[in-house]
Amino acid sequence: MKAEELADLIKRHIPDAIVCINDVRGDGRYFSATVTSAQFAGLSRIQQHQKVHQALSPVIGNDDGLALQLTTRES
Repeated sequence: MKAEELADLIKRHIPDAIVCINDVRGDGRYFSATVTSAQFAGLSRIQQHQKVHQALSPVIGNDDGLALQLTTRES
């Protein structure tokens, strides 16, 4: 998995998102991400994370060993 692919998935579900993703180990398996969006306004941190995880559901949580450290912010 490439960081750009993860960013594209997020932007498809949260079009106004500003997404910064870092491949922490350089192996395409462990990423850190910061996602900023106006759609997060009024949502709890848990709800913000759920929104991002929904966008990434096709690839996160499968048996492919992909992991994500997530930070969300409202713009």
